[in-house]
Amino acid sequence: MCTTCGCGAGEVRIEGESAHHDHGHGHAHDHVHADGTTHSHDHDHGHEHGAQHSHAYPHDEAAQHSHAPGVSPRRMVQIEQDILAKNNAYARENREQLAGHGIFALNLVSSPGSGKTTLLCKTITMLGAQPLAVIEGDQQTSQDAQRIRATGALAIQINTGKGCHLDAHMVGHAMGQLRLQDDSLLMIENVGNLVCPAAFDLGEAHKVVILSVTEGEDKPIKYPDMFRAASLMLLNKIDLLPYLSFDVAAAIAFARQVNPQIRVIQVSATSGAGMDEWLAFLREGLAAAHRARHETVDQLRQRIAALEAQLQRP
Repeated sequence: MCTTCGCGAGEVRIEGESAHHDHGHGHAHDHVHADGTTHSHDHDHGHEHGAQHSHAYPHDEAAQHSHAPGVSPRRMVQIEQDILAKNNAYARENREQLAGHGIFALNLVSSPGSGKTTLLCKTITMLGAQPLAVIEGDQQTSQDAQRIRATGALAIQINTGKGCHLDAHMVGHAMGQLRLQDDSLLMIENVGNLVCPAAFDLGEAHKVVILSVTEGEDKPIKYPDMFRAASLMLLNKIDLLPYLSFDVAAAIAFARQVNPQIRVIQVSATSGAGMDEWLAFLREGLAAAHRARHETVDQLRQRIAALEAQLQRP
């Protein structure tokens, strides 16, 4: 699936979908805009109907040839450029759909064991009645989606098989299954990996990287692409600091060495420390998405009114 690490093209399954997708010919998806208009986008995959939804994604060629003898570096660069171009096109469609409905979407990224799901469950509980949905990404099992649904939130699981990250095409399909509410929050919990998800735009407003104090404080300089791509770093599990030798100042300094603009919030889902600041970040993003949606609708109405006025002139 990925030219960065050469992982295999596993069978991707999205909960609730009944179509077996075997990419070979066009398939259209309807997108609804803020003004109520609907149009279709052709996706390069075909159908066979079955019990599960599996994808052979457009970047399978890279999976088959990554690190393979006889494939030139120039060809590998071309394959990677093609993969990212296709992904970015799907990401633009996702972003357009999210913006049209005032949905604030975040892509949560981290290494395995950082506490993403626990933090997410705590966040959902503290947000209360806020409409939200979660897309869970893991190679196998639906355990994390089940944990999310136990909080009362809407969640869908994507299993990537041998794949090491979510991509915009998978997320677009999951969004369609979720039937997202207007002016809601969408949290995308990516596959645990600090390398490949950095390169793949999903259509989110921000990447949020979660670094646990049980990891090394030098993670940001070991995996700079991820921390450079993120807008926010959540320094998680700070309730454990008294029992560790983790250097908080060094971790933040390393993060800002690779990304001077990154915001840092220190949090603990266990003690509740820092959670108010994290929730304030979410509410600010939700309010901005809501304003942008309604400003867009108002602008469209103004343009329509201006056109109608022109048509009525003698």
